[in-house]
Amino acid sequence: MRNLSDTIARLSNFRGLESPVPNARASDRLSDIVDFGSDPGALRARTYVPADLPGNAPLVVVLHGCTQTAAAYDQGAGWSALADLHGFAVLYPEQRRSNNANLCFNWFVPEDIKRDGGEALSIRQMVARMITDHGLDPARVFVTGLSAGGAMTAVMLATYPDVFAGGAVIAGLPYGAATTMHAAFDRMRGGGSPDAAALGALVRKASDHKGPWPTLSVWQGSADRTVDHTNAALLIDQWRVLHDLPPEPTMQEMVDGHPRRVWNDGDGHAVIEDYRIAGMGHGTPLDPASENGGGISGPYMLDVGIASTRHIAAFWNLADPAKPAKKSRPPATSKPSVTKPVRQAIRTTRPAAAGVGKVIDDALRAAGLLR
Repeated sequence: MRNLSDTIARLSNFRGLESPVPNARASDRLSDIVDFGSDPGALRARTYVPADLPGNAPLVVVLHGCTQTAAAYDQGAGWSALADLHGFAVLYPEQRRSNNANLCFNWFVPEDIKRDGGEALSIRQMVARMITDHGLDPARVFVTGLSAGGAMTAVMLATYPDVFAGGAVIAGLPYGAATTMHAAFDRMRGGGSPDAAALGALVRKASDHKGPWPTLSVWQGSADRTVDHTNAALLIDQWRVLHDLPPEPTMQEMVDGHPRRVWNDGDGHAVIEDYRIAGMGHGTPLDPASENGGGISGPYMLDVGIASTRHIAAFWNLADPAKPAKKSRPPATSKPSVTKPVRQAIRTTRPAAAGVGKVIDDALRAAGLLR
């Protein structure tokens, strides 16, 4: 476990970080919800609802990272812009400095990460209000987040698996990995986490839900010095146990130059996907040069040539998975299927051509997935 001086130093570094989009106030597209419930976590509720939203539309809940605001994260990641294109509502729970000086969601505080209590319940109450107010589809509610927001995404999936159909964790940690600040920093550095079976048991104990379990998309940079890449592996292990899946993925492929692994359930449906972005530090992967959901780069909003927002939405069947053409190029003439998002899948049960196989192996090795 890290000592107190290390913890204080890291907290000081967090306080010095800037919001990812300096002009977020001027470009704020979000509105506020008031009186959404008892709000035991004392969070702010911000939303974006397209003007022509169809009935029974999906809802995406987005949880920002430390030092960030909802509006800044929205401008960087582009969720509200994608909502306009594909017809879904967006909910942004926002942390307050009175709860956490660094605007981090309190993913390691026992009172905030239990069902029907603290910040978790506040977010659940916001979801209920959105569904009621806008006639949204309760079977298509999804949640995603970065860093502390990613860890809080894991909390919401564990404590309310009956509410969320799927989640996407970007540079986050598994549910129950820490219950104190000291342990939280230790886990972020990759130390002392429970094994897969114990992590799976923590989720089972978080509610009386017996399944089916939400799907999971995991995104992690291999050069992340804030949240160690081992946390992504543990998060996948935690949910593999719940879905009763083997350690080896069903398939692996290259998407926009980055390795993607997929675990399918017994019916052939993709229930876990794992993106490892070689050389990427701590942040949300973006492709600002692409159209429609590519995002805007800045601190912790990283231009690495892949639009995570659009790919996550595609994994949830909310958007077309095909990557739009670069702005300087003509539009693509064909679109791959949902099961093969960008390029032909290289399945583990079928030998690949030597050249393609080497490219994938090199990318997986760079991402820390092969030795």
